[in-house]
Amino acid sequence: MNATDTDTSEKSQRQLAAGVFNQATRDLQRFQGATTKIEQELYFDAYSWVISDDYSWPFSFLNVCRLLDLAPEDLRQELLGDLSLGPLSRWARRCNWAAGRLQRLLVRQFSYR
Repeated sequence: MNATDTDTSEKSQRQLAAGVFNQATRDLQRFQGATTKIEQELYFDAYSWVISDDYSWPFSFLNVCRLLDLAPEDLRQELLGDLSLGPLSRWARRCNWAAGRLQRLLVRQFSYR
């Protein structure tokens, strides 16, 4: 395996990890308060994945956080804390978070070094 193959493999792992994370996030939001058994199971699976401290599965929550350079406890608070908010409050919170990230990015890009 050469360096290019390794880079491609690592990129693929990060993309898969991001997909797993995004799906769990959508399931937590979409199926909170679900009424059908299938939707309740999807919610419970996502919730269980987020609260798990398991490292044994390659795409466990903790391993996904490591691959994506994210802090697990902060992310748990963000994901599970959002569950008590309504859709509008959740949207406003996400916009505020995105604005902060954009501001930090712009400061880094245009600051004098």
